[in-house]
Amino acid sequence: MSSQTILITGASSGFGALAARALARAGHTAYAGIRDPNGRNAPAVADAAEYAARHGVDLRTVELDVTSDQSAEAAVRAIGRLDVVVHNAGHMVTGPAEAFTPEQLAALYDVNVLGAQRVNRAALPQLREQGRGLLVWVGSTSTRGGTPPYLGPYFAAKAAMDALAVSYAGELARFGIETSIVVPGAFTSGTNHFAHAGSPADTATVAAYEQKYAGLMDQVGEALAALTPPTADVAQVADAIATIVGTPHGHRPFRVHIDPGDDGSEVVSAVADRIRSEFLRRIGLADLLGPATAG
Repeated sequence: MSSQTILITGASSGFGALAARALARAGHTAYAGIRDPNGRNAPAVADAAEYAARHGVDLRTVELDVTSDQSAEAAVRAIGRLDVVVHNAGHMVTGPAEAFTPEQLAALYDVNVLGAQRVNRAALPQLREQGRGLLVWVGSTSTRGGTPPYLGPYFAAKAAMDALAVSYAGELARFGIETSIVVPGAFTSGTNHFAHAGSPADTATVAAYEQKYAGLMDQVGEALAALTPPTADVAQVADAIATIVGTPHGHRPFRVHIDPGDDGSEVVSAVADRIRSEFLRRIGLADLLGPATAG
C-alpha cells in the first residue's frame, strides 16, 4: 500500500484524533486539523507531536477552523499534495428542539455541514485535477436509526451532512474521486461529544419542558450507555477509517457502520443505498456508482 497524504478535520480529540493516529500508524502522512492550536487546543498539538516522536510515524498538525473559508484554504495550501480528506469535524447539542434559537441551529449547521463544504471547496480543485482522491465522511447512525428525543438539532445537522455526502459521491465519481461514509453509533464514552455538548439558549422553554420531561436527557444517556456492550471501543471507528483508506481505489465501501448498540441504522441505510443504486441505473447513470479510472 502506498503512503497517502490525509487531512482529518476536527482532530483535536475523539474520533478525529484517533483516526489521525491510526492513519499515521498505517504508514500515511496524517494532518490533524485543529482549531486554535496556539490557544485552548495547544495541548492537543503537543500530544500529537509527542505521539509522532514516540511511535516514529508521520503525524502532523495543521491549523484548521472549518467555520472559516480562509482557514480551510490556508490549511490545504499548507499541506500541499493531498490525497484524502476525512470530514470529521462536528458538534453536538442536547435539549428540547424548541428551546434552541434559530441562530444556535445555524451555528450547529455551520460546523457540521458548511464546514465540510468549505473544506471541499478548498481541497477538491486539486483532487479533481489529479483525477484521483477519496472523501471519507464521518456521519452518525442518528440519520436513519433510532432517534431518542432531545438530540433533534444534532440529528438534523448530521442528516444534512449525510445527504450532502451522498450527492457529492455521484458528482465526483467521473473525476475519479471516491466516497466512503463511516457511520458510528452512540459511543457514550471515549469521545467528548456528550461532555462538550451545547445547550439551549431559551432557558424558559427548557423549564416548560421539564414539567413533562424531567430528567429525560439523563434517561437517554443512561439508556444509550446500557445498549453499548462493554467491549465497544471508539478506536474501532478510527480503525475502520484506516481500513477504508488502505483499500485499493475503486474497491472501497460506500458506507460502513460501527454501531455496537445496533440502533437499526444499518438496516435502513442498506435499503436507501440500494434504492439509490437502482435508481441511478434506471436513469442511465450507473457509472456514478464508482469512481472513474484515473486517466
